[in-house]
Amino acid sequence: MAIKELRKSPMMAHLLDALDAGEDIGHYGRLTVAMVGHHYLDAEELLKTLAKGKGVDDTELKSLVQQTVTRDYNPPSRQRILEWQAQQEFAICPDPGDPNACNVYRDLDLPETVIENIEEFREQQFDAATGS
Repeated sequence: MAIKELRKSPMMAHLLDALDAGEDIGHYGRLTVAMVGHHYLDAEELLKTLAKGKGVDDTELKSLVQQTVTRDYNPPSRQRILEWQAQQEFAICPDPGDPNACNVYRDLDLPETVIENIEEFREQQFDAATGS
């Protein structure tokens, strides 16, 4: 069920399909899957999903999943994904020319805590910029 929810994002479906095919989606592809996926999958299922791909050993994957879950990372923005994509061979965003593509905030129903964290961060940025 949770994987089905993740697949509502064309980018996440692209990444999950590549993992299912045993491809190496690169460090930032794995990081993207982990940062989005941990909001939908438990740590064990996320680890199993990431382990389907090539290019990384189990110890590194366990560390990535543990770090992502422990720090409760918010999903990356479209801009961040495009920056990461420029640093690796595998295309995280299958259609970077489409300004609506690869925006998980638009494509997925994210948990309320994610939205609250982002709003709090933006308020802190505003306060810092205005000296409030």
